[in-house]
Amino acid sequence: MKKILTALSLATLLAVSYVASATPQQDLKEFQSFYQDRFPDTPFEDYVNGVYSIDPASREQWEEIEEFAPYELNITKGEVLFNASFANGKTYASCFENGGIGIRQNYPFFDTDRGEVITLELAINECRQANGEKPLKWKKGHIADISAYMASTSTGKVFDITIPDDPRALAAYERGKKHFYQKRGQLNMACADCHKFYSGNKIRADLLSPALGHLTHFPVYRSKWGGLGTTHRRYGGCNKQVRAKPFPAQSEEYRALEYFHTYMSNGLAVNGPGARK
Repeated sequence: MKKILTALSLATLLAVSYVASATPQQDLKEFQSFYQDRFPDTPFEDYVNGVYSIDPASREQWEEIEEFAPYELNITKGEVLFNASFANGKTYASCFENGGIGIRQNYPFFDTDRGEVITLELAINECRQANGEKPLKWKKGHIADISAYMASTSTGKVFDITIPDDPRALAAYERGKKHFYQKRGQLNMACADCHKFYSGNKIRADLLSPALGHLTHFPVYRSKWGGLGTTHRRYGGCNKQVRAKPFPAQSEEYRALEYFHTYMSNGLAVNGPGARK
């Protein structure tokens, strides 16, 4: 165990020293190459399937689950909610480009007018508030259903998250990258420890999934939850698992992490919502 922790610490130190001076484009190339070298039999486009892209046995079980996908009802509920009129007669479609259809791959993005990262869930609640409605809770429930429906209309569309030529955008990206590689909590673990350097290894009975492609299938239905949850619900859960205090959902910290995390999956297609353990 001591050797494993030492190896993890060394790997993280080397990674942090590299990424601290790299450009986003260099980060992206290194990040994706890492997984292609680590799992040479996994086609790049298959990383959208998470851990099931690297483990044939788990994939067989997952494919059986997907035949009767547990999130189908959520998509249906989300479509009804998305098309329902607010008290003022407008709908969510009034707030989004292309009426909110086929746009999931554009989120999150950095809004140069506002100087902040905008996630899809943030945009959904801001739409509600702009139309005189109360915001939804961030982690599950109606917001996850609406997000799931919107994601389903983007199936097959490719992520191409950009970092605008704006120092604030780069700062947000760097903040997310720092969070990904920085150790935290009583277990002194980073996102990168589990989902990059030790991806494919087992922790107890669970296989650690590659971070590449993680956010292509969110929001996600987790068997552990018994329901659908947003990206920031999962981030909070990960922080708790390493015994670190989670940040609030849609905090600047988690939005920055989502910005970096999604950028690392540029070139992969939307296939959300998905089902996971």
